[in-house]
Amino acid sequence: MRVLPVTVAVLVIGQGLLAGCARNPAETRVAGDDDMAIDDVSARLEEQRARAAQDELACGDRCDVATQTCEVAEELCALVDRNPDRDDLPPRCAQGREQCSDARDGCASCQNG
Repeated sequence: MRVLPVTVAVLVIGQGLLAGCARNPAETRVAGDDDMAIDDVSARLEEQRARAAQDELACGDRCDVATQTCEVAEELCALVDRNPDRDDLPPRCAQGREQCSDARDGCASCQNG
């Protein structure tokens, strides 16, 4: 019955080695997750664009929209940066930054009269 202790020892050591190789789930990225996040952020940018297009928006509100637009645009660009192998994403970042710039221009123009 000497086989049983050896088998148990091999199983315990093997299990320990496998546990040592486990990946941290937080480090695992799935392209689909990033795609969903990019779509979500893009939708939020579109909402900001619609808000900024309102003619009756008060200047303070217009500047708040500009700040929020720029924050969302940078969030989008961070997601794009996480996917350097995707050629389709950098233009989306550029569009977000352009939208940020336009929103800031709208804020500045209402502040300057």
